[in-house]
Amino acid sequence: MKRWNEAVTLRDQLSLYLVTDTGLCQPTPVADVVAAAVAGSATMVQVRDKNASTRGLLQLLLAVAESVGSIVPVLVDDRVDVFLAARARGAQVAGVHVGQSDLPVHLVRSIVGPGAIVGLSAATGSEIGTAHNLPASTVDYLGIGAIHATATKADHPDPLGTEGFGALASGSSLPCVAIGGIGVSDVRPLRDAGAAGVAVVSAVCASTDPEAAARELAGQWRS
Repeated sequence: MKRWNEAVTLRDQLSLYLVTDTGLCQPTPVADVVAAAVAGSATMVQVRDKNASTRGLLQLLLAVAESVGSIVPVLVDDRVDVFLAARARGAQVAGVHVGQSDLPVHLVRSIVGPGAIVGLSAATGSEIGTAHNLPASTVDYLGIGAIHATATKADHPDPLGTEGFGALASGSSLPCVAIGGIGVSDVRPLRDAGAAGVAVVSAVCASTDPEAAARELAGQWRS
């Protein structure tokens, strides 16, 4: 099975991390938006749709994996069962991202195995400390946020801002991805604050030109 370039480090793969939003992508199919974003230098994709049925989410994940799974890692949000089902279908899916209220991350790792990418959301120093106390290689990276208030996740914690993100990231030995209302102007400050990458939703999914939007974000990261 063809895979993305596994010689590239995880930190590099995290640099421009697209999280999908089906509503914002409409009327364009999510897989088409993702393909355009990857053409514009998105480096990782998380398929997220809180409103989809289990079957609907599986079909969405399969479509995205078919589109870009051989180019960049494709993860699914929360649903370990959907990850396993996609793998059983032969799809090129790389892992799962879970939150603090989802299946405990140590159980996620035991289910998906050592070869999958496992990400964990964290918003406080305590949550980061708990992640560090887990056995080595349980968690591959942390998603820290929200940086700003965002309509794409109504239950986000209080916004951290760049300074708050930097304070948390500096206390972590794991790569930290910033998420939550991130736009072009946030990319360089977050990188300088210690981010291994930025996770974006609206900045790409709501754009009339997802490829150009991703290219501009990636350019800010590299500059």
